Amino acid sequence: MPPRKSDVIEPKTPTRRSKRGQPLVTAAALGLFDLSWCGSPAHVHPLNPELDLRLEDREEWEGLDDVERQNKTTIFYDAFQRKKPTITRKSYGKKKASAKETIENVETFRVGDTVLVSNGNSRYPSVAVIIALWETDLKETGNEPPSKAMYVRVHWFLRPKELPSVRAKREAFENEIYYSLSENVILDTPEAIIRHCVVHDGLPKRVDSDDNDGEGSSTTQQEFVCRFAVHSRRGLYYTFRWKNHHKAAMAAMSRGTRDQRASGEFWRVLVDAFPSKPKPKPREKKREDVDIESGAEESSDGHSGDGYIESSDDADDDDELPVAGAAESEEEEEGEGEDLDEEEYDEPKTPSRKRKRVTATTPRKRPTRAIAQPTPHSKAALARRAQSSPKKRQKFTRLPQASYVADNFINTLPKDPWLRAMHALHVGSRPDALPCRDDEYQHVLRSVRDLLEEGSGGCIYISGVPGTGKTATVHAVVRELKRLAEASETNPFTYVEINGLRIPEPNAAYNVLWEGVSGHDVKKDGHLQISAKESLKALTNYFGSGHAKGPGAHACVVLMDELDQLVTARQDVVYNFFNWPTIAGSQLVVIAVANTMDLPERVMTGRVRSRLGMVRINFKPYKVSQLIEIVDARLESAKKSLGNKAQDVINTDGIKFAAMKVSAISGDARRVLDICRRSVEIVRPDKKMASLPTVKEVISVMQNSPTAAYLRECSFHERLMLAALVKCVKREGVEEIKWGEVQHQHLIYMNVLTSESDPTRKPTARELNIVLESLIASRAMLIEDGIGASRKAEGERKVVLNLEQSEVERVLGEVGGSRWKNVLSG
Repeated sequence: MPPRKSDVIEPKTPTRRSKRGQPLVTAAALGLFDLSWCGSPAHVHPLNPELDLRLEDREEWEGLDDVERQNKTTIFYDAFQRKKPTITRKSYGKKKASAKETIENVETFRVGDTVLVSNGNSRYPSVAVIIALWETDLKETGNEPPSKAMYVRVHWFLRPKELPSVRAKREAFENEIYYSLSENVILDTPEAIIRHCVVHDGLPKRVDSDDNDGEGSSTTQQEFVCRFAVHSRRGLYYTFRWKNHHKAAMAAMSRGTRDQRASGEFWRVLVDAFPSKPKPKPREKKREDVDIESGAEESSDGHSGDGYIESSDDADDDDELPVAGAAESEEEEEGEGEDLDEEEYDEPKTPSRKRKRVTATTPRKRPTRAIAQPTPHSKAALARRAQSSPKKRQKFTRLPQASYVADNFINTLPKDPWLRAMHALHVGSRPDALPCRDDEYQHVLRSVRDLLEEGSGGCIYISGVPGTGKTATVHAVVRELKRLAEASETNPFTYVEINGLRIPEPNAAYNVLWEGVSGHDVKKDGHLQISAKESLKALTNYFGSGHAKGPGAHACVVLMDELDQLVTARQDVVYNFFNWPTIAGSQLVVIAVANTMDLPERVMTGRVRSRLGMVRINFKPYKVSQLIEIVDARLESAKKSLGNKAQDVINTDGIKFAAMKVSAISGDARRVLDICRRSVEIVRPDKKMASLPTVKEVISVMQNSPTAAYLRECSFHERLMLAALVKCVKREGVEEIKWGEVQHQHLIYMNVLTSESDPTRKPTARELNIVLESLIASRAMLIEDGIGASRKAEGERKVVLNLEQSEVERVLGEVGGSRWKNVLSG
């Protein structure tokens, strides 16, 4: 009997999955290339481990004795070849019907070539120029793959995507890139190079679209436009001509020392350390610098400004510009002028007479390295930062702070005073700056801003009970820093927020941070399809090497909210996040927010606690006067949006009574806002003012909630076990507590919280299990379940509170009296 049509499983066409956002899979990444040097060695020198070795190779160097170290050498080359595996295919010609044709794909990469480099996580590869090629005899090349024995140093260009996400807005052409001042790195492997590319000074005749930034066709070279050099850490742009810089650097390579060639010193851009007083250049034709910000038109040849010039044959020796690669030139000593403080720019200095150079050769034209000048907008940014420098800010006791302003959504609501007041009093309505948190706001802002301007990393630990404005204050600080960065008044940065309650597991924090650091556009391309382990490896390479292993090299500010939820048994997540800022050059600033002040001392190990640093800010619970001020500020914002129709919707006595009640229990501002909002909601139908009786009615209803009614009906040992669990949660800083710890705390509280009317005999372990089963049956507590939990010892199984912790503390304090209230509040 033939099968029925419904029984036959028809093959389906496989669906095509999008590759956007996934790592580039290239022939280089798969290790399909055969690498070899071209020609004879250009130079042979003794090995310098600081310049010639990768970090992972220096451990073997440390194991050598002095005699062995002296015999190790470094061999520099000018080019290397990369050959793909031989491909054989059939070709059909006139003479032969079928013949085999051998195709060999050989590419040659030389010093000075511009190339695309795989960054391993984006569809947009990075752009770089090869500045040095060498190999060492530290390892036996026969035991190492060819790629491991070859070293390639590249100098980075910067795409706009690789700049800090929070910075001054700047228009850019399609496929425009910027030359970094001094960012270079040794590639992990030469196979990271994808292919050649072309970099123009001005706009080329044809510019490929961004869709061709990936692998694309190997025969078509990607074209880019480079008109400016950029200091990514400080967000400053300089006039620059790539072709002249390339010519001068290549000419200097043949005359420089081995350390200058290995370090890529000649490829760095020398900037003017005193932009307000530029030095005159003799016999230099005046020419307008083209700046995209200034709105000036481009020159006829398509170039934008003279980054480099050539000296005249008859130039005086005293006025001679520094030659690229001249170690004794004073301009080269000032090449790191971008790291000087802005306050020093206008400091007068005695001019020094340069030493005449006596040469026996015939004068000839030679390329010279000029000092790059900041663009007009960058000069203005330097002036603004000089006015707000740390030394001058110390004269002021307070930094400017934004006041509370009603958001735009209030103005879209009907002109109903009660409706607008309810919106302003809602917990989700976040103000620009919180009242009564001025000192904490200034402390956090000053600490983070100083770290950004210093270019160093650090950790800031913020603690306090829920509802004290910790997260809202940090958000206000970040908004102020974004405003300063967009106005070029402070260094730009990338901001990443990680909430422990919004990620599936603590290890997912690595993915969130790497997406922010790498510049990946989540809204456009979706989340990166990589594991947490791969993200951790990328972050370790980025921060752990002491400098960014990528073109970015800018500051990153990370907010780790709900830190309690990120603490694991191994504590590896919090350790890595606190350890990376301690590495020199990481420029990572971590703001950790937790509900427990002594969380590091009670939960974290010594190695984690030592990385946390000394900057700790504690948010104390609000007092009565502060709670009143918070409510008044929100009501005032609602009244301002109404103009002449403004009227009071709740009287002062009701606000004061609600503040007193909340301050006596927890000091949670969210609770007093809920009470006042509910009071306004009750009187809104009658269009009258909420008075003291209305507020008392709302508080009574909230206190007589189903949770409160259940807790009042619990037995003594059930209430005592809930109090023991709350105590353990506060002490450990995590919600999941081992059952053995709760039992131990329960027996301790028998000696502390027992009154004359309560039983004094301590329960047995079996009796405590009966109490636990009763609380689990009523869903007041939950216990770990499953196959894995059944294999654990009874005391190792974890329990969790299934009720609102603040409500449990309040009701138990009311039922048990002052002794219970003091113990639970402590």
